[in-house]
Amino acid sequence: MQASNLLRRPPGYVVSSILCSLSGFSFGIETSIIGPILVMDDFRRTIGGSSNPTVQGLIVSSLILAAAVSSMVAGRLADGVGRVRGIAIGTAIFAVGAALQAGSVNLAMFIVGRLIEGVGEGLYVGPMIVYITEISTPQHRATLTTAPQLLHTFGLVVGYFACYGTANMTSSFSWRLPLIIHTAYSVAFTVMALVVLPESPRWLTLRGRGNETAAIWDRLGVDPADREKIVGQLPVANSSSDGGSAVGGQSEAKIEEKETPGRPGEVKKTTDEPTQAQVTILETLLDPNTRPQLLAGLFLMGMVQMSGIDGVLFYAPLVFKQAGLSSNESSFLASGVSGLVIFAVTIPATIWADSWGRRPSLILGGLSMAVLMFLIGGLYAGQTVHEGVGAGRWVVIVAIYIYIIIFCISWAIHVKVFAAEIQPKRTRATATGMAYVSYSLTNFLVALIVPIMLAATDSGAYFLFGGCLLLTAVVCFLYMPETRGRSLEKIEESFHQKRHFPGVRRYR
Repeated sequence: MQASNLLRRPPGYVVSSILCSLSGFSFGIETSIIGPILVMDDFRRTIGGSSNPTVQGLIVSSLILAAAVSSMVAGRLADGVGRVRGIAIGTAIFAVGAALQAGSVNLAMFIVGRLIEGVGEGLYVGPMIVYITEISTPQHRATLTTAPQLLHTFGLVVGYFACYGTANMTSSFSWRLPLIIHTAYSVAFTVMALVVLPESPRWLTLRGRGNETAAIWDRLGVDPADREKIVGQLPVANSSSDGGSAVGGQSEAKIEEKETPGRPGEVKKTTDEPTQAQVTILETLLDPNTRPQLLAGLFLMGMVQMSGIDGVLFYAPLVFKQAGLSSNESSFLASGVSGLVIFAVTIPATIWADSWGRRPSLILGGLSMAVLMFLIGGLYAGQTVHEGVGAGRWVVIVAIYIYIIIFCISWAIHVKVFAAEIQPKRTRATATGMAYVSYSLTNFLVALIVPIMLAATDSGAYFLFGGCLLLTAVVCFLYMPETRGRSLEKIEESFHQKRHFPGVRRYR
């Protein structure tokens, strides 16, 4: 099995992908600690205001709104300074924001810290996926691009249980200590990324620095056959002065000659296609050759959040309290158990990600989660869920756990991979950054409205998420292509041959 071979003797690109994925751990901690912190007694005494559902939504969503804004420039930053430095800049800003929250003395300072943290998150999450996509070979791309999700789930476990362990402290360290741990980890990752991670050879080639890539490909352990496939997907940067640097035993000029042959004996370089660094967001949106993939990425990344997953994770203590677990300790423990469940199921899902199709995972996963959301909403609407008594509350709790499991083995694995791998080579960083804008804006909406909806109606949020899940499953059934095991070049070609997502026409 390919996955077992990776575990026995991982090549350099696997190691680099896993190290880059460690930034997902920090993201997971942030997701899991904010909900428990908001309901801690000392936080409410020190910071104030977090007992109001609207204020709760604003505190949580402030980070996400900032991330949505910074995601708009994340691709341009990563194109300009490089994938690794772009990621490191984002995680450094992320650490500054976490540190401000840990040292907050009032609500305004805490929200400013979350805004700064959100800017950093928006700058690093998209480029992290792009980096792993670009250094991975096609046969292992889904598994490696899913690794950040695995580390994210481990961060959830650590964050939940850190809060469970500090909740009974009588000082402000009950909520400051998880944030201090969060800050220290983010700083450590930033240093590691700058010192250890090699730059993406694809980015170097697109920047006209193809002469530097051979040594990096060797370091990454990518064999010549895979190098040839990867480099063959790239346009030749017109700033190169060496006439085509040898990569994997074949010059870029020769590769370009194969793809755009001219008269016999003529080496024809394409100069009319801009490199990634030259492509703007507006060009990506207006170009009919890139718009279908962009719209597909925007839709799916937005619907990931409208599935309700972060509504459950951010407000897990509140969700479990609503389901009948009355004490903070019980709801924190239930939240921690949900983190353990997520981490446990994500391990096999990550290992076998390249064995499962993207299309069936999104369709079947979406339908299954929709049924569970409608079930939970129906139980609340029928007033069968009561605190401390009755079977209704246990059905809700079990349904929440099953929903989380299905999400982790389906949508969590394949949506982000699909949204990145379908983008054309010259717009991949920009389009992936825009997809994360959609992801962040819908995440902002969910984080803002969930506590308000839970306070106003027991069932409304679950019916909303169930409807979005059902809609997405139908759209994927009608339009989504399968991309598992296909080269990035073949995936790009498929969007110009078949009708896929709404508004996509046939291109010749």
